[in-house]
Amino acid sequence: MEKWNGSSVTGFLLLGLSEKHNVKIILFVLFLMMYMITVIGNIFLITVCVCEPRLHTPMYYFLGNLSFIDICYSLTVVPNLLNQLIASRRMSFSGCAAQMYTYLFLGGTECVLLAVMGYDRYVAILFPLRYTCIINKSACIILAGFCWASGCLVALLDTVFTLQLPLCGNNVIDHFFCEATTYIKMACADAFIAKMVIFSVGIFVLLMPCIFTFMSYIRIIFTIVGIQSSEGRYKAFSTCASHLIVVTIFYGTAIFMYMKPVSKDSGGLEKMVSVFYTVTPPMLNPIIYSMRNKDVKMALNKVLWRIIQHKIMHK
Repeated sequence: MEKWNGSSVTGFLLLGLSEKHNVKIILFVLFLMMYMITVIGNIFLITVCVCEPRLHTPMYYFLGNLSFIDICYSLTVVPNLLNQLIASRRMSFSGCAAQMYTYLFLGGTECVLLAVMGYDRYVAILFPLRYTCIINKSACIILAGFCWASGCLVALLDTVFTLQLPLCGNNVIDHFFCEATTYIKMACADAFIAKMVIFSVGIFVLLMPCIFTFMSYIRIIFTIVGIQSSEGRYKAFSTCASHLIVVTIFYGTAIFMYMKPVSKDSGGLEKMVSVFYTVTPPMLNPIIYSMRNKDVKMALNKVLWRIIQHKIMHK
């Protein structure tokens, strides 16, 4: 079989989620609504965190970073998915490489950021009197910078080792975006090194943050149980519950994709799981944090009231 480097391929055909016209229309409407909710919800959340002085705290600084990542993450995957459903399913090699790097960069950053947000809650619950000293402005900037730098490094390693693989005369990708493990399935050379790089990077950026986050929450839960005041227990738990829901959804689906052997026969299942960590979490994050967080709801009401007042005054 003829071989060539991925760099010489002019483009790919993405099979997408379905071949049936009626199903594609339904999926287009569904994902368009999810995309609009994602963008509007996260922009609202960032606006509230910036405009409300009460939310100028480390927790909401990290939450603002998460919302920005979610907007960019959706922009990387969903518009192209919508285009596949109603128009062309073709993508250039450079477009595929750019999409692969960007989603790995943002996904890796989010993995580490969720662990940092867990650490923030850990310090706030276990060391409330020292919280402002430990998680100060400088610490927030350093931790956020570490998250973005980790995502950049992870994406660079995974993308370089994946795209250097020679392909086997087949430029059809059985997925709805240029996902690294799916690209590896098309390689005709031994992909062991690329698979080991993805697995090793996954341990650093996915498994270790996941373990760290859940160990932090075990300590947090024991501390909350020991609080004598029922009101204090509720307040402490409410600040952590939203984050715990988010990390469970995101880490669970991402670990399934990247911490298991690459299989050539699990395309349908992988597509479904990919929807849960590329499309669903960015949409759910602002909803979960808004509904479960009293401070965010109060700040959101204030911002909306200011907008209404501004419109009334200028009529």
